[in-house]
Amino acid sequence: MDVYVYLVELPDGINEVVTPCLGGFTVYIDNKLTYEERLQAYQHAMHHILNNDFEKHDVQEIETAAHGKG
Repeated sequence: MDVYVYLVELPDGINEVVTPCLGGFTVYIDNKLTYEERLQAYQHAMHHILNNDFEKHDVQEIETAAHGKG
């Protein structure tokens, strides 16, 4: 599985976006974040990828689990 990571300008309040692509995933991280925030955004995206969250349908359940509240 390949993971492509790009720093881009995202709307305020959106730290990262993950999209499936052929053979893996593309992660877009907001370039306005600090280095530490970028690392956290990357780790959050990888958590979703490694937990196969893109095969699930309940967004609230996915985010609750990703933030350790479930």
